[in-house]
Amino acid sequence: MRAKLSYAVTAAVLVFYFVLAGSRGVMLIQSGTLLTVTFGVAVLILPVIGVWFLWKNTQFVRRANALAAELDAEGGLPVDELKRTPAGRVDRDSADEVFARRKAETEAVPDDWRTWFRLAVAYHDARDTPRARKAMQRAITLHNAKQTETA
Repeated sequence: MRAKLSYAVTAAVLVFYFVLAGSRGVMLIQSGTLLTVTFGVAVLILPVIGVWFLWKNTQFVRRANALAAELDAEGGLPVDELKRTPAGRVDRDSADEVFARRKAETEAVPDDWRTWFRLAVAYHDARDTPRARKAMQRAITLHNAKQTETA
C-alpha cells in the first residue's frame, strides 16, 4: 500500500509540473517572437515526453500487478525466504542464492510467464532493477501471448 501511495503522490507532483511547464510554454509561444516561440516549443516538448513516460510506466505497473494477482490466486507467488540483516535489509548472499534457483527455473521453462515473474522478483531482491524490469516485461509479453492464444 505504501508503494501505491508513493507512486500516486509522485505522479500527482509530475502532472502538476507538466501543467506548469506546459502553461509556461504556451505563454512563450503566445509572445510571438521567433526566440520565444522556439523556447516555448522546446518547453512544451518536455511535458509531452514526461506524460508519455508516466503513462508507459503506469501501464507497466498495472500489468505487473495484474500478473501478481493472478499468480497469487494460483498460489504461485514466490515465498519470501530471504535472510535479512538486523537493520531489515536483504542479505546479499541469500538474495544471490534465491536468484540462482529462480534463474535455473526460468532456463528450464523459458516460455512460462510465471518463472519470468519470479525471476523478476529475484532480480529486484538482488537490487538489479534494470534486469528486474526486463524480466517482468518478458513475463507480461508471455502472459499476453498466452491470453491471445486462448482467445
